[in-house]
Amino acid sequence: MVCSFFFIGSSPSLSGSSSLSAMAEAQEKCLQITDNLEADQITKGSNSMESSETITNQTRITHKANYKKWVKIFLYIIFLLLGQSVATLLGRLYFDKGGKSKWLGTLVQVAGFPIFLPYYIIRATKRRTNRNNISHTEQQPTLLKLALVYVSLGLFLAADCYLFSIGLMYLPVSTYSLLSSSQLAFNAIFSFFLNSQKFTPSIINSLVVLTISSTLLVFQTESESSAYNKASKAKYIIGFICTVAGSACYGLVLSLTQLFFNKLVKNESFKAIVDMIWFRSFFACLAIVVGLFVSGEWRGLKKEMNEFELGKVSYIMTVVWTAILWKVFTLGCVGLIFEVSSLFSNAVCVLGFPIVPVAAVFLFHDKMSGLKGVAMALAVWGFVSYVYQQYHDDFKSKKNPRSSL
Repeated sequence: MVCSFFFIGSSPSLSGSSSLSAMAEAQEKCLQITDNLEADQITKGSNSMESSETITNQTRITHKANYKKWVKIFLYIIFLLLGQSVATLLGRLYFDKGGKSKWLGTLVQVAGFPIFLPYYIIRATKRRTNRNNISHTEQQPTLLKLALVYVSLGLFLAADCYLFSIGLMYLPVSTYSLLSSSQLAFNAIFSFFLNSQKFTPSIINSLVVLTISSTLLVFQTESESSAYNKASKAKYIIGFICTVAGSACYGLVLSLTQLFFNKLVKNESFKAIVDMIWFRSFFACLAIVVGLFVSGEWRGLKKEMNEFELGKVSYIMTVVWTAILWKVFTLGCVGLIFEVSSLFSNAVCVLGFPIVPVAAVFLFHDKMSGLKGVAMALAVWGFVSYVYQQYHDDFKSKKNPRSSL
């Protein structure tokens, strides 16, 4: 920046020293103005760079958070599919090889919750080590609210497991598995009222197709329903009704679980997931144990173990591993509710149902009729339709980062 000074019509009475002093003072002011302008430009440039770096860092953090979220979702899907498929097959193996207790078949679906005990021990140890660093500012639900939620969900879960146990006892495992896919339709209805779930054409298509898939199984031939495990037509119908009722109850449990996370749980942590699994399973287990003793079925368990076709050790291993795998399934299921929604968790459950009928053909010699094949294809179609909607929503959220969570 160049500063020029013109002294036009200067008075001849001014001395040379005063003129030079005025010029020096003016030049000094000009240099100060120049320095200030340059400083402002540097400040603006540094602020612009800091703003750019902040945006870049926020973008990296967002991408990293999304990556971690999808890794967790993928792991929960694996837990859900693995636990559900193998536990269902082991449950059918129990009844197929001599197991007769409906209440024990119910108990193994919830009794595996102590496998999470090491998590609480490790967490308690870490809390004692880092006690000074723990924040106590988080607002937690009152003990009364938590007790009401866990007891209510536990009782619903106990009823649901008992209905599913009857269905698994009286139906071929392939029919039972395909019928269970109706839980997605029930869950969608409950999610609409309890979780403000929005229905899109893809989701509606998915629900209609899955409903048709389950309805087709009503027309199973009488010969199949009476031939399998010497079950009468009446028992087949009872198994059918109980499985559909269990699916409705399970859909309600999932929606209530999501409602609990949305309304009461303030901190997003793995502990919230484990607490939900532990306490609702505990109260469900208490209710089922009462039913086991009131019904008198506990008296025949020793005889049942001795007469099990595969032997005592296989009987114990079947019961224990069924209980463990149902909790692996529950971890995946509740984790998906926590990370995404109850409807997405249920859609992944439906994805696993076609796995069981295919495995049942080889393990239990179930007949894969044309009607079951069509029902299986429709179940897969319904799931793909729903997953497409999830992908579409996720793609839109990436285009509009402000609308994403």
